[in-house]
Amino acid sequence: MLAAAAADLPGGLRLRRYEPSDLAEVYDVCVRTAYSGGDARGRYDTDDLMGDLFAGPYLYLEPGLSFVLEDDGHVVGYVLAAADTERFAAAYRETWIPRLADRYPPLDGPAATETEQMIEIHYHPEGMVRPVLADHPAHLHIDLLPEYQRRGLGKLMIDTMFAALAEAGVPAVYVAMLTSNEPARAFYDRLGFYELTVPDPGELTFLGHRTQPA
Repeated sequence: MLAAAAADLPGGLRLRRYEPSDLAEVYDVCVRTAYSGGDARGRYDTDDLMGDLFAGPYLYLEPGLSFVLEDDGHVVGYVLAAADTERFAAAYRETWIPRLADRYPPLDGPAATETEQMIEIHYHPEGMVRPVLADHPAHLHIDLLPEYQRRGLGKLMIDTMFAALAEAGVPAVYVAMLTSNEPARAFYDRLGFYELTVPDPGELTFLGHRTQPA
């Protein structure tokens, strides 16, 4: 599927598996799309925070399910996934939190800033495990720089991830998106994602999709 998707890309665009040398550019894409799809640079105490929470753990713990879109050798988008959310959350706690302990010490009290709110999320990875989503064991993240959106590239990236998850024996995947991010919701709707009922979703909407036809 990856070879077929790459064949459909124009010009200098290439969809491929993540390589460790891509890390800085993946983090750059992450922060530039982290504020409801917009640029979050300068919003937190460090621009690495978004990457450390929403990209780095996938690249480190699930490299086989990490794909990047590059244009003339530069990463302009990515799609990442965890095949088993419960297992991923456990690995995040056991491996990823200690790995970043010097960078993000535990809070001494309630979160008082936006940065601290994100650090609070970092220290509670079990929050991504929702029993009602047991039949959607995987979850994914996709981010694409604005100038590369609405060109059919996101669909190719998602289709590539679906194929990889299906090959791994994963029947269905979910995505948790900010309800306020209307362009993202329109994107997922176009791809056939359906809304999942999750108690107390907060600011999030949960959407699901089969990885292959039922």
